[in-house]
Amino acid sequence: MKLFDLFGKRTGEDTDGKNRKVSDIRELEIYSGMRVVVENPEGQMLFIAKLQDPQRNTAKLYQYSDAEVFRDEDKDVVQQKTTIPVKIRGYNDSQRKAVFMEGVISIRQKHIWQVENLIITRVENERSFPRLSMDIDALVITSGGTEDDERTCRLLNISVGGASISSEYRYHKGEKFILKVRLLEDKSPSVMYCEVLRVIEKDISRYEYGCHFLELTEVDQEQITQDIELLTKRSAENSCNS
Repeated sequence: MKLFDLFGKRTGEDTDGKNRKVSDIRELEIYSGMRVVVENPEGQMLFIAKLQDPQRNTAKLYQYSDAEVFRDEDKDVVQQKTTIPVKIRGYNDSQRKAVFMEGVISIRQKHIWQVENLIITRVENERSFPRLSMDIDALVITSGGTEDDERTCRLLNISVGGASISSEYRYHKGEKFILKVRLLEDKSPSVMYCEVLRVIEKDISRYEYGCHFLELTEVDQEQITQDIELLTKRSAENSCNS
């Protein structure tokens, strides 16, 4: 089986829409499985999660990683508080729109949070996830899926929804390829099916591309999310220590 055959249909995709629950605010879908970033009111990321079972103004958040959200000295305060105010940023894959929400969360069990008073504050045609700057080797694999179709590139930044790469090869807006990169040395490479959204010509032989992820498998989606969250936390810790 060629590598591209793995991306014929998105894992868990609801093609008939019967299981999706629609918010009546701005007629925008907030659906089970939407990837979201949860932040405190000051904009500091707490965790990345999967939003599940959205109702009119409630939902559940299933935290992706096993990382602890709060420091040891804050845990007692968290347990005593009934609710914690948060900002939530999600990305609607089908409409390619960023969804900005607010609400209050409370812990239900380990890594599962209940959201109450959930409202949409705005919807924009922009990135919904923070981008993590990087500069590491990666591979672009075009439609043939053989070694002859592999080209080296540099991964410049990445988020849960997409990435930017630098390459000496010319691609065009709307072109699709597979991006393969090892985000962490002790983890297996992540494989993402990408579509080129932006092309920036840096010079005669160097281009930068803004890419959107398409049809991620559930396994790769969770691996990418966990890796980004871990890298983001490490970056923040290094900044505090420097």
